[in-house]
Amino acid sequence: MKGKQTNEHEKRDELETSFSKLDLRLQKIAADMERTQIADYVELMNKPSRLIWRNLLAGAARGVGIAIGFTFFAATILYFLRILGALNLPIIGDYIADIVKIVQIQLEGKNY
Repeated sequence: MKGKQTNEHEKRDELETSFSKLDLRLQKIAADMERTQIADYVELMNKPSRLIWRNLLAGAARGVGIAIGFTFFAATILYFLRILGALNLPIIGDYIADIVKIVQIQLEGKNY
């Protein structure tokens, strides 16, 4: 009788250990899913209009960012070209001066 109770007790301990390991794994999976925000993704997939709106705003923001970045980049290049033009380098100076003049003429012609 005593051997049977010990065997059942060992099985119960193994079962509890397995359940506690399973519980820890499930908690880890739940935490991982929460971190990946899968619920937000599923909600977004169920509402296509919201997805379209978000993508539209993201595209507009990217477009504005690119326009501002390109403007800054072009202004910086023109600034350095003016400095190089002012140095009166033999061949490069004339070429740069022509580029700066062309750009200025184009900008003056397009006054908004």
